[in-house]
Order: sequence, then structure tokens, then C-alpha cells
Amino acid sequence: MNETSIEIAGLRTVVVEPKDPCELVAVMLHGFAMAPEALSPFAHSLGIPARFFVPAAPLAAPEGRSWWNIDVEVRARSLATGPRDLSTQHPPDAPAARARLLAFLEEVRAWDTKLPIALIGFSQGGMLACDTYLRSRPDVSSLGLLSSSRIMLDEWLPLVHRIDRMPVLISHGRNDADLAFSAGEALRDLLAGAGADVTWVPFGQGHEIPLVVWRALRKFLSQTRRAT
Repeated sequence: MNETSIEIAGLRTVVVEPKDPCELVAVMLHGFAMAPEALSPFAHSLGIPARFFVPAAPLAAPEGRSWWNIDVEVRARSLATGPRDLSTQHPPDAPAARARLLAFLEEVRAWDTKLPIALIGFSQGGMLACDTYLRSRPDVSSLGLLSSSRIMLDEWLPLVHRIDRMPVLISHGRNDADLAFSAGEALRDLLAGAGADVTWVPFGQGHEIPLVVWRALRKFLSQTRRAT
């Protein structure tokens, strides 16, 4: 695998490309206070003939980047009471984040005009991926929502039927101290109930991407490239 760093739609992006002919595109969105370098090692390790695009979120955050601003003091007070379900939250910056992601996906599609695109997000990146798909239905073939949560549920409910038959991988840790395991279960139930083809991967650890998720993601991406 070869790795480069370029700018796509105004976002610094790590691109990991296979040596073999490419059969799939995977866009991977990092979480709050992270950077592309946190996810790019997964692209190298998965060992599938895919071109991975890992963009840096547009906003500065403590020790990394963010898709929308989060008040760290409010977040700390909330976490003091236990892991959270964010279904009632309406991030003010979410519309701008969706617009940035849609522009990014359009440029990626122009790069690879015929290959299927898998849109994968961890934590805040997963929330953005799901929110953007429900509202705009960009040209992607599958969704991966890792350690994520519902947001703006009142706005999602009239839109969730759009997920019908979409392959969706959802993973969540039973000991997640940030986003409650029940939040992951609720996300699973919402999308499965709307007709999505959900692969559910619970695991025993916390807010992370352990080996069991790595294996599931590898299989999921392989299925995405073979299904089109």
C-alpha cells in the first residue's frame, strides 16, 4: 500500500492506495479530537484492493480535528454522569459538516467514476456519515458506523426509510465510557427497523476499534466490492 497526503474539497486527506488494481473506494471519517493518522493504519492493515480516503475534519479541536464544535467543559460534565446517548442533540455546525462531506464525496466520485464507495465513520464521523446519507443520499454503496450514536432523532425519523436495503455495519463496545452501549443498540434498531441490511458487531471493550471490528470491517468491505 502506498500513502500520500493531498487536499480534496479543501480538506487535508491521507490517501492509501493498493499496489493491485483498485476494486473499491473507502472514505473513512475520524471522530472528535482525532486526525486521519488515527485511521490510516487500518487502511494499510486491511489488505484489500481498495483506495482509502481519510480526510481531516475542518475544525480545530483539542489534540486533533472536529466535524462540529463541542464544548469540552459541557462534554466533561455530561460524561461525569456516565456514557451518553446523543439522540436529542442538534449540533449547530452539522449542516456545514454535511456540506463539506458532500463536496468531498463528489470529488472522490470524480476521481473514481465507476467503483463502489463505502462510507465509514468512527464516533462523530459515524454520526456525520449517517446524518448525511439520510438527508442527501450521496452515491455510496455501504455505511460503516463504528462506536456511534443517533443524533437529531426528531429530524431523522421522517427520513430513516431512505436507509432501506442499504448494507450497514454497526459496532459498539459494551464498556464504552463515552457513548453508551445502549446508544449503539438504539442506532442498530432504528436502521434495522427501517429496512437496512445491518451487520451488528458488539464487543467487550470501550470506545475503540478492536480486532473483532477490524475483522468485521474487512469482511464488510470485501462484500461491498463484490456486490457491485
